[in-house]
Amino acid sequence: MDTPTLPGFAPTLPPHLQDPLSLGGVKIHSRVFQAPLSGVTDRAFRQLVRRYAPQSMLYTEMVHAAGVCHARDLDKIMAIGPEEQPISIQLFDSRPDFMAAAARLAVAEGAQTIDINMGCPVNKITKKGGGSSLLRQPPLAEAIVRRVVAAVSVPVTVKTRIGWDDDHLNAVEFGRRMEAAGAQMLTLHGRTRCQGYQGPARWDWIARVKAALSIPVIANGDIVSVESACRCLEQTGADGVMCSRGSLGYPFLVGEIDAYLKTGQPLSPPTPRERLACARDHLQLLWQYKGQRGIHQARKHLAWYLKGFEGAAPLRQQLCQIESLAAGLQLLDQAMALLE
Repeated sequence: MDTPTLPGFAPTLPPHLQDPLSLGGVKIHSRVFQAPLSGVTDRAFRQLVRRYAPQSMLYTEMVHAAGVCHARDLDKIMAIGPEEQPISIQLFDSRPDFMAAAARLAVAEGAQTIDINMGCPVNKITKKGGGSSLLRQPPLAEAIVRRVVAAVSVPVTVKTRIGWDDDHLNAVEFGRRMEAAGAQMLTLHGRTRCQGYQGPARWDWIARVKAALSIPVIANGDIVSVESACRCLEQTGADGVMCSRGSLGYPFLVGEIDAYLKTGQPLSPPTPRERLACARDHLQLLWQYKGQRGIHQARKHLAWYLKGFEGAAPLRQQLCQIESLAAGLQLLDQAMALLE
């Protein structure tokens, strides 16, 4: 990971970024957010991010509102621990009534804010009218926000993209509608739905939306280091940043950026041994919360951790085949011993 130790790195950041961010009655004492990531931001992952970023807003995995209302996905919400606050539950659906009902259940389970996903580009979500498909239906998106805002007493926020494709870059108009509907924060991923995760994030569009709205705007896309976070904040004037794929195998990232924004001083990056120790903790937490299913899920996480040191490639290959907690711990312990 890049750290702000490069020659000439001296970002000019406004002092208000050190202040708490107010969303209605909720004060967040960090301007750095951990994005909701499907199949990633479960309780085990969130616990590690929280270790290094004690004040940042965390998000659950994206949850289907209909699944919550029919009790199929309640286990995801029930997995919130009291130590995870502040935390938001992210919901998706295209039906205002389901979204409102699910939001009420989410608040009852401990969500401090409700985030509405209007940015997911995955086909199985957009084909159902959810995620970024709502960029093509602004009136429906506005109706969803209004219904959810009326249903709950906590702040409602929206996460979206700059448009469906290059011919339909409607983020400014869309953001204004979300604000008018009662959204108290907008997180903007600087890519279109058709881009997916390809090509550079277009931070200039985040700057346009920030200039057009009075609610906080959080920048998302290509936030992979302290340096990139600071460059993004300088270029966009955003009220904070949200880390997504840069956190994969690196749950230190949110805390590193948060510490720099608050102190102006970079933290020392974790050594390869410290990263392996974190991977070991991640494996144990997945076993603790999910049993054998967690071991299988751990394989992708462990692969993300294993980069940038001698012997990483063969170790990664071995860990991607583990069938037990003991096997994974043994491999990681042996690797850490070699790095001492």
